[in-house]
Amino acid sequence: MDADASRPGILSQPQRLFIDGSYQSSSDDAEFPVANPMTGDVLYRCSSATVADVSRAIESAHAAYEAWSQTGPSARRALFLKAADILEGYLQGDAPEILRSEVSATESWVQVNIAASAGILRETAGLVTHIKGEIVPADRPGTTVLVAREPVGVVFAISPWNAPVNLTARAVACPLVCGNTVVLKPSEHSPKSQHLVVQALTEAGLPAGCLQFVPCSPERAPEVTEFAVKHAKVRRVNFTGSERVGTIIAGWAASCLKKCVLELGGKAPVVVCEDADIDDAVESIVFGGLANSGQICMSTERVLVHKSVMHEFRSKLLARVARLKCGNHLVEKDVSISGLITPASATRVLGLVRSAVNTGATLLAGDLQAGGPNQTVLRPHILEGVTRGMALYHQESFGPVLVLIEFGTDEEAVALANDSDFSLCASVFSRDITKALDLSRKIRAGSCHINGPTVYIEATLPNGGVGGSSGYGRFGGMAGVEEFTERKIISLARPGMKYAF
Repeated sequence: MDADASRPGILSQPQRLFIDGSYQSSSDDAEFPVANPMTGDVLYRCSSATVADVSRAIESAHAAYEAWSQTGPSARRALFLKAADILEGYLQGDAPEILRSEVSATESWVQVNIAASAGILRETAGLVTHIKGEIVPADRPGTTVLVAREPVGVVFAISPWNAPVNLTARAVACPLVCGNTVVLKPSEHSPKSQHLVVQALTEAGLPAGCLQFVPCSPERAPEVTEFAVKHAKVRRVNFTGSERVGTIIAGWAASCLKKCVLELGGKAPVVVCEDADIDDAVESIVFGGLANSGQICMSTERVLVHKSVMHEFRSKLLARVARLKCGNHLVEKDVSISGLITPASATRVLGLVRSAVNTGATLLAGDLQAGGPNQTVLRPHILEGVTRGMALYHQESFGPVLVLIEFGTDEEAVALANDSDFSLCASVFSRDITKALDLSRKIRAGSCHINGPTVYIEATLPNGGVGGSSGYGRFGGMAGVEEFTERKIISLARPGMKYAF
């Protein structure tokens, strides 16, 4: 492997494309800067893939597909298990520095990214012998009907910056273990963090051409992405990111009748019932709403609290949030909330909060200021009195923002929880498990957690929304296998059959 993959001084080295098993510059030598969001300083320069580069990557992946799709399950499983061990080992190498520098990851977020990613690789390895077909009874005499499950070919994957290692592992692992090959476009904010997954799989022995890595500049992203989505040799697309970009990708895919898996935004509601354990609810909501500064698609944003416990809940929530340490994780220890990904992100979040306050909402916590050397650090902002006429009621903030809303009946709680176009996840807090189960079934969400945070997923679970602004399709477990394979009918007829017509 070339210098990009070596450990010493990795942030002082440029990041190159990885096509057909080798690192290379873009075809026109174009590069773009990758900055440290906390300081604004340029970390390194990254090669910016052209349409021609992506075309070569797709052709290479298409050529590699024939051999990889015929690789036996034991070989695929062993490779993925080895890659998981390698990836975990990166915690003793450059991975913490890369994640801290590229995406302002706190120490706990570094650990989550690497540990969860290794878990994804191991769980996905276990799926390989469960990619099964079936034998279907046939009415026609002398006929056996098989329904096989086969890989589809080249998958174009786009993964985001907010959980760069974890979501990259998820984007590529299931397609690969099913026998597909993958062309990966990472976020322009975190190429080196996302490259860790490519590096681990390559070190584990993934054959050349099976996984291509084609970062590009923001300016080139629309052209490159449209080309890849519409390319005749790309059979599937998966994207995790914003509702805005997901809608565009879905439109391009629809124009050529191509299936997508889209996990988009969220504005997760939590229902705190009158019989809830308030202390547990507060802990879960603080974690679910403020981990990674609220930059998680599953982040809690809407906290629906029964009016009989609102006073107690509000007091305990504000006290807990006040104990959180916010600041520059690069120079301070034990920081729980570091910076957002860009100053523009902080400006947008504060704009939503200010607009709500200016039109009648009450700010319970937060100072409406951005801090840190690059103005990306926001303290948690907690509001009451946010109404349907305010943008904050409907739009995903993707920042450390919680909105408290009071309800009086279970029916009102369900109506409030479902009053959103987002449908990714939710939580319910109640000591009455039967009631909590009933509420969870009525809330429109791809997942609903009882007495636990909205930020929760495991590699075996079919994660995804149920339409609307949260997208469609599922990552994880056998649901992921179904997304990245196709059923094929194979019939076997006895020789000598006679057919009447």
